[in-house]
Amino acid sequence: MAKSTKPAAAKAPAKAAKPAAKAAPKTAAADKSEKIAKTQIIDMVADKTSLNKKQAGEAVASMLDVVVEALKGGKSVGLPGLGTFSVAKTAARQGVRPGTSEKITIPAGKKVRFKVASTLKTGL
Repeated sequence: MAKSTKPAAAKAPAKAAKPAAKAAPKTAAADKSEKIAKTQIIDMVADKTSLNKKQAGEAVASMLDVVVEALKGGKSVGLPGLGTFSVAKTAARQGVRPGTSEKITIPAGKKVRFKVASTLKTGL
C-alpha cells in the first residue's frame, strides 16, 4: 500500500503546477504576438458566413491556392484593406559563410514581398 500512495502524491503537485505554468505567459505582449492558425481562420469564416466548417475550409484553401499560383506565375495579388503580394527579383550578391568566414556568391532569385494597405497601416 505504501507504494501506491507515494506515486499518487508525487503526481498531484505536478498536475497542479502545469496550469499555473501555462497561465503565466499570458500577457499583453504575448497576446499581440500570437499567430492565428489556418484552422482558426476556417472557424472564423464559418462563424461569419452560412458555410459549415468543411465548406469554409475548402473556400480558404481555394483562396490560398489561387494566391500561391498567381505568385508562382509572377503576378501580384491585391487584397483590398489588407495589402498587395508581389514577386520581386533579387540580384546575385556576395555573402559570408558564418562558420568559416568564407566568401560565397549568393545567386539571383525571386522573393515574395508584401506591401501593407494604407487603410490597414493607419488603423493599427
